[in-house]
Amino acid sequence: MGILTNKRVLLGVTGSIAAYKAADLIRQLREQGAIVRVVMTRSAREFITPLTLETLSGHPVRSELLDSGEESTMGHIDLARWSDVVLVAPASANLLARLAHGLADDLLATLCLAADVPVLVAPAMNQQMWLNAATQANLRILEQRGIRRLGPGLGEQACGETGPGRLLEPNDLVQQLAAQFTGGQLSGLHVMVTAGPTREPIDPVRYISNRSSGRMGYAVARAAAEAGADVTLISGPVALPLPERVRGVSVDTALQMRDAVFTDIDNMDIFIAAAAVADYRSAETCAQKIKKAQSRLELTLEKNPDILGEVAARPRPPFTLGFAAETERLREQALEKLVNKRLDMIAANDVSAEQVFDREDNALEVYWQGGGASLPRADKEKLARRLVALVADRFHAKHPGQAH
Repeated sequence: MGILTNKRVLLGVTGSIAAYKAADLIRQLREQGAIVRVVMTRSAREFITPLTLETLSGHPVRSELLDSGEESTMGHIDLARWSDVVLVAPASANLLARLAHGLADDLLATLCLAADVPVLVAPAMNQQMWLNAATQANLRILEQRGIRRLGPGLGEQACGETGPGRLLEPNDLVQQLAAQFTGGQLSGLHVMVTAGPTREPIDPVRYISNRSSGRMGYAVARAAAEAGADVTLISGPVALPLPERVRGVSVDTALQMRDAVFTDIDNMDIFIAAAAVADYRSAETCAQKIKKAQSRLELTLEKNPDILGEVAARPRPPFTLGFAAETERLREQALEKLVNKRLDMIAANDVSAEQVFDREDNALEVYWQGGGASLPRADKEKLARRLVALVADRFHAKHPGQAH
């Protein structure tokens, strides 16, 4: 599994002879594990057929801003929210000009305006068009707005001229796109993440647990690794693969998780407690299966340790982020937990009405002393990257000058 595994790449293709390279680009992106959807401009369809790119991507190609065949006429919003990154390759001079001036006259330009994820453009055009003062001015505007440029390359062009303006080769584009997900916000730092549920045994076949899937914690661990951290993930029983470049420790019970945390906590700069640790465990565990002989069975429960609270109460604690899953009074209870446990941050989510469990998306309200941020509903992978960026900002505000 590579850096682009399960990353959602929205590929925009504009009218350029280099559009044929989009086919190989899609193939290489998918080989790296990316999920690719394609949006073509009308002029792009003159150079390569939508059917070709649809076959290679495995998804329908979109071109029209208002498509009566779609369930929603807000396709540009849906696509922008779906993506982790928007890559326009090839990006024509016309597309660059429209983006620079905020025009939204087709699906591709509109979704670029609606995107709240990184937008990358890979220019491809005649060398004189590239060198034209208008094109260069448009590029400066786009770069000032945070749109990243990939290329162009230098060499022979389809028109027979030689100079700057060639679309970068697909393998170069894939490598630079992958670099988008390997930032250095947490470089040199050690991060511990807990994830998933715990299972508190009653007898050899029964246990007390909860509905946590571990997806959010695993996404946070992956995002921290992408941000350059050395990550240890302590996980309860889940059906998820260990993220790449993450050291995994598997546990079952709350006591085992506590032991695993405190084995290495002194080496950590940041502790993110995303696990849904069972609050209680059975006071006695039967060595043999309990038979269904009585109409009523009583269990005596005793409280499990508060792992997050113990970490935050250490003489020299790491930067601590806790999670609060609540069904009511979300803000009030999250702030109470933030203060009582002396946390640096807390991420709260509303788990009422099936809003979180067994879903691939989530929304978070994040609080810290004197501030907060709302992270709107999104895929948990995307949400985790936003949360980790907040953690990095708050950590460096508290520890200026520490590894970055």
